[in-house]
Amino acid sequence: MSKNNIESSKNWNIIFFAWLVATVATLGSLFFSEVMEQPPCILCWYQRILMYPLVIIFLVGLFPFDKNVFKYSVPFVIIGWLTALYHNLLQHGIISEAMTPCSQGIPCSTKYMSIFGFLTIPMLSFIAFTIILTLLFLFFKRKNS
Repeated sequence: MSKNNIESSKNWNIIFFAWLVATVATLGSLFFSEVMEQPPCILCWYQRILMYPLVIIFLVGLFPFDKNVFKYSVPFVIIGWLTALYHNLLQHGIISEAMTPCSQGIPCSTKYMSIFGFLTIPMLSFIAFTIILTLLFLFFKRKNS
């Protein structure tokens, strides 16, 4: 196997793992809302709007492999990461509840569920966006080296 094929295979694997994380996050959010009947707040909806297209973007970028998948996905990932960060800061009381877009309906600052005492739904979203952002950074470094 040539060096070019090995590099291409490694890059494909990175995007595949990003697709896998986005898919698990998407299915997880659907599980929480549809099976566990946890209604999403406005910030949760924003994070979903930014995560769900990544499943399709990464999948389309894999078959056939397209190195431009980085530039198509990175805006969604960065904005989603910032939204998830903001949501976590809000839930931990670092940002005032007065600065929330959730003026009606489900409050964004309420922790409805906590796994292991610290993993909330916004924290799971933040972790997923962080993993994807890290994978895209690795992909970018490999692509440009």
